[in-house]
Formats: sequence, structure tokens, C-alpha cells
Amino acid sequence: MTRRHLVTTLISLIASCIISAQSDKSITIHQEIEFSATPQQVYEALLGNKKFTEFSGRPAEINREVGGAFSLFKGHIVGRNLEFVPNQRIVQAWRVVRWPEGACSIVRFELKSQGSGTYLVFDHIGFPEGLHDHLVAGWEENYWSLLKKYFD
Repeated sequence: MTRRHLVTTLISLIASCIISAQSDKSITIHQEIEFSATPQQVYEALLGNKKFTEFSGRPAEINREVGGAFSLFKGHIVGRNLEFVPNQRIVQAWRVVRWPEGACSIVRFELKSQGSGTYLVFDHIGFPEGLHDHLVAGWEENYWSLLKKYFD
């Protein structure tokens, strides 16, 4: 894939997700979670193929480049990486494969040092209507509780 093609694809994907996210701003999830691990450890767990697979118990394939694709939980979640600030921020275009064609959302992980641990501020916007409660439970069950157990 040429750089020009990658940039064009990313711009199209971002625009699609932003339009989707802005169509109903009330469809958002905001969560704040504390971990007993450093921001670097949390960042690596969220972006490393091996570490993500270890904490989640399910296969993950993550291209760690901006614009790179990822497939999580044995292909159930797919998307593209939109922005990285090492050990501080991850922004991704994120979708469940069973969502309607073209539906995608934006997830943002902000990592902040807090003592010897990490304070994570998480936002998820633009997902299809009717999925809020399911996704809130999914983030807790498939990410936060598993990460806490992984780091303890």
C-alpha cells in the first residue's frame, strides 16, 4: 500500500467514523479506571499482540502503525489505529464485525500516571444505537476486569 493510498484510506475512514459519531452525540461511553501498572505497561497490553492475547485469553493481531489494522478477540473486533502518543494515548476506529456495513466508532484511551499506577480515561463514541449497555458491560468484562487481573 502506497503512502498516498494509506492517507486517502485513513481520511475516508476517519470521516466516516466522525460522521457516524456526530449523528447522535448522546451515544457515548465515558469510563475512568485505575490500574496498578504503569502507563507503559497498560499501553503495551493494549497494543501488543502477545500481551493483548495474554490478558484477554483470545487471539489479537495488531499493526502498531498509525493507519495499521487490528483484529481482536479472534476477529470479533476490527479497526484501524488513528493516533498514538506512546504511553499516553491510543485512538482507534473500532467496530464489531456484526455491526451494519459502514458502521464504525471511535475509541480513545488516555493514560495518566497516578502514583505507581495508571489512571485511564476512556471514551467510546459513535456506535450503533441500542448498544450502549451491551458495550459498557463488554468493556468491563473483556478489558478492565481482565487487565486488572493481568496486572495483579
